[in-house]
Amino acid sequence: MSYTNGLDNPELYFQTKLYTGNGSTQSITFDGSENMQPDWVWIKCRSDADSSSICDSIRGANKHLRSDGNNAETESGTVQLSSFDSNGFSLGSGDGQTNGSSRTYTSWNWLASNSTASNSNGSITSTVSANTTSGFSIVSYTGTGSNATIGHGLNSTPKFIIVKRTDTASAWEVFHSSISNMKNSYIELNSTNAVASASTIWGGTDPTSTTFHVGTDGSTNGSSGNYIAYCFAEKKGYSKFESYTGNGSTDGVFCFTGMKTSFVMIKRTDSSNEWLMFDNKRSDINVVNELLRANNSAAELTTDDYLDFTAQGFKIRRSAPDCNASGGSYIYMAFAENPFVTSTGVPATARWLCSYLLT
Repeated sequence: MSYTNGLDNPELYFQTKLYTGNGSTQSITFDGSENMQPDWVWIKCRSDADSSSICDSIRGANKHLRSDGNNAETESGTVQLSSFDSNGFSLGSGDGQTNGSSRTYTSWNWLASNSTASNSNGSITSTVSANTTSGFSIVSYTGTGSNATIGHGLNSTPKFIIVKRTDTASAWEVFHSSISNMKNSYIELNSTNAVASASTIWGGTDPTSTTFHVGTDGSTNGSSGNYIAYCFAEKKGYSKFESYTGNGSTDGVFCFTGMKTSFVMIKRTDSSNEWLMFDNKRSDINVVNELLRANNSAAELTTDDYLDFTAQGFKIRRSAPDCNASGGSYIYMAFAENPFVTSTGVPATARWLCSYLLT
């Protein structure tokens, strides 16, 4: 099994970076073997309770959203993120969300196209920064209040979409293709709630290779509302957007992703539970136990063993409702450190569990 879609090195498209705040200004440089100028930066404080900070290159580095609330976009001048740089980003003067003195942070960073284009594929003209190789686009649009289609620029059907209204308080709406009848349902990133039914969020229609659909609800398409969407199409060996059913055991479910996993976000869909976020920088060996939550401002939790990252996916190691209730339904989004086997036949190496090599 090999991958020939240009994704042999995922660090060109996604990187996690840990850093310590200095309470002043500083530039954060990525650790990867390749330079990457991010278009989407998601920062969360690890050491202290504080809201996340989400910025993208379409709205501008100084405009911030928080995933743990329904708040409208805030503009911070240069207090938080001040610029997207050629291999990282720069921070402003000491805001606790992004650069508090001696606080520790994780940042998750994605490349789109480092540019924007107008897209008229849908009934609403959108502004798009799209990377068709990695299957990621950032899309901004203005709502109409009527069922509509919006061009996403990926040339393949997205399996995972996050939409946020930016000009007023509104929930973060998530589309995940593994949820049954998702076109008539919704689940919210800023909430612990299970999947609920409503055709007005996605207009009762699934996305296509050119557009995604929105209904009449103000959270995705209010008249004259301003919106940002983050769209992901699945790419073999780089990204996976799937589901699993829990078995209630510490010898938990193995999720095959076809890649050495570097980042996973998990959400239970049939019951109320949090959005769990893990990465290979905070947990550099197995078992992975450094937990942050997208819907919660709490500091990092390190008391429980959650999962293993393997050369082919990840394995659940916790028998708890948030990730592995017996018969529980879960969705996830995952990104690669390496494909399982590159296009030149190089296999991914396994991760260490203390002094034992996982196979």
